[in-house]
Amino acid sequence: MSRKAIIVFVITTLITALVFGFSWIYLSQLLRQRMLWADETASMLTRQLEYAASKAVPDLSSTRVDTANPKALRAAVSDYLQTDTNLNDMLESVVGNSQIIYDAAIVDPTGIAILDTNPALNGKPVPPRPDLIVLRDAGFRRQLRMLYSPATVYDVSIPLELGGQPFGSVRVGVATVFLRNELNPRLQQAAFFCVVAIFCSLVLSAVISNVALGPLKRIARNLDSASAGATEMLPADDSAADEVGLVSLKIAHLGRQIRDTNQIFSALKDNVEQVMANLQDGLMLFTRDSHVVLVSASAEKFLGRPRQEILGRSAEEIFSDGSHLGAVVLPAFLQQRPLAQYEFDAADKRRVQVSLDFIHEKGSSIGALLIMRDLESVHRIEDEIEISRRLSVSGRQTKEVAHEVKNPMNAIVLHLQLLQNKMQRADPETRRHMDVIGDEIHRLDDVVQTLVDFTRPRELREQEVDMRKILEDVSLLATPDAEQHGVRLARELPGEPLLVRVDFDLMKQAVLNLVLNGVQAMPQGGTLTLAAHREDDTILTEVRDQGCGIPPELQGKIFQLYFTTRKDKGGSGIGLAQASQYVEWHHGKVDFESTVGVGTTFRLRLPALTQPANAPTQAAARS
Repeated sequence: MSRKAIIVFVITTLITALVFGFSWIYLSQLLRQRMLWADETASMLTRQLEYAASKAVPDLSSTRVDTANPKALRAAVSDYLQTDTNLNDMLESVVGNSQIIYDAAIVDPTGIAILDTNPALNGKPVPPRPDLIVLRDAGFRRQLRMLYSPATVYDVSIPLELGGQPFGSVRVGVATVFLRNELNPRLQQAAFFCVVAIFCSLVLSAVISNVALGPLKRIARNLDSASAGATEMLPADDSAADEVGLVSLKIAHLGRQIRDTNQIFSALKDNVEQVMANLQDGLMLFTRDSHVVLVSASAEKFLGRPRQEILGRSAEEIFSDGSHLGAVVLPAFLQQRPLAQYEFDAADKRRVQVSLDFIHEKGSSIGALLIMRDLESVHRIEDEIEISRRLSVSGRQTKEVAHEVKNPMNAIVLHLQLLQNKMQRADPETRRHMDVIGDEIHRLDDVVQTLVDFTRPRELREQEVDMRKILEDVSLLATPDAEQHGVRLARELPGEPLLVRVDFDLMKQAVLNLVLNGVQAMPQGGTLTLAAHREDDTILTEVRDQGCGIPPELQGKIFQLYFTTRKDKGGSGIGLAQASQYVEWHHGKVDFESTVGVGTTFRLRLPALTQPANAPTQAAARS
């Protein structure tokens, strides 16, 4: 929060608190005065009614009324009170002339209304009501709750004596609705005063802050300009030309330095972020006090926590979770002891290698660098590099051998044709042998051509394709052959599109090779399932059969060219190798799981298309 905002907030808060406090005192005193006034008014009216009632009843001992009979006495008193004109007029005036009186009544000792401002209640029991003293003597908050709760009538009553003997009581009711009507205008006036005071405090605080912080605002604008790289500063006021001008010059100099530093820092930050995002190893950089300032994306899988929760935390907070990694790294931090390629088994059975190096400058530690490496991934990458190297060497040798073999084969074919032309009348047995020689030479040429195709880069006709369309086309193509083998094709496809960017024909051929391989693996029939779904940024396609499975000793060879387990059934050993190669050309991968006697699942993984493409492009495939 800016200093100006703080000043405005403090002044406004103080004035608001004062206004609220004074308003609270004013309202509490106002409410108490009104309650006392209401009590006095109701009490005075009650006494007047009591006096009028006592005058309305004569001395009954001089009348024919049997004073010894209570029932006759009550009847006579009631008759005198109900027929007294002065008393009835006073009852009507009590309600009509007072703004807070709800009703008035004269009640006999049994609680029956002798005379009530509501004639319909005469001769009926009067229900008990709370005394006005409860409202009058309550605290301010309770008075407000009682006033603004549902409408209530409070009584002010005094005993009535007739002929020197107690006889009932006189009651006057005060309604909270009428009291609220009396109080609301004063509450509105107090609320208006509060709003005006708060508005005045805002204006006052804004004026004070502008006057007091004017030079600081100018310096702040100069700082903003300096941070943006501007060299021209805003002119200072005449009253502060020396101080503000000197500060502005220093700010301009700092601005140039900040601009140059920001450019260097931005370039370094972009490079570091790119490097950290592509690192396979988990890398963490710690400060002098063992707090994390840099974390690679791969470190999340080793720690099981996102980078946002790691940055800024200390080594003790990160590695005190009781894990194997924490048990190794935390003591090294506490003892300032480096770790040199320490290997251990993580909780998920992975083999992990940890290295911890402390960075020193002028003999003192200024930080530490922690590197976590998945050894299985390292070994896998090394194996893939070795396989790629061997494939590259094999490809060059294959092309050289194919070139050397093609020339003699062409010569053999040519001379064989000349020999056939010269031996037009050869016996059938000789002709049959020559045909066999010709067929075998052509088959050998096909083998050499296949080898050349596997080592030759191809130009892909890539386009945006829905993987569901490819699977549907493959299902239609493979259905006749599947039905001949007693295999039923099933599809498990989602409702949303699964967009990939591939060469449609090549990818359809790759999936078809996997499907036909699965059909041939089920001589007893069964169900072959084609499924596809999206996993993060990958489209995963599965071909699941219920065949005999692949023995473990053969699983490492099935993607090798010309390797087949069905030579007696016409297997060429090209389909799976071709499928794997086509997928790799599209930066994808094919793997599988197989259980003997249960079946095999081939998984084809391709990069998902995040944004629709507008036009097909050409891409050079990598062999």
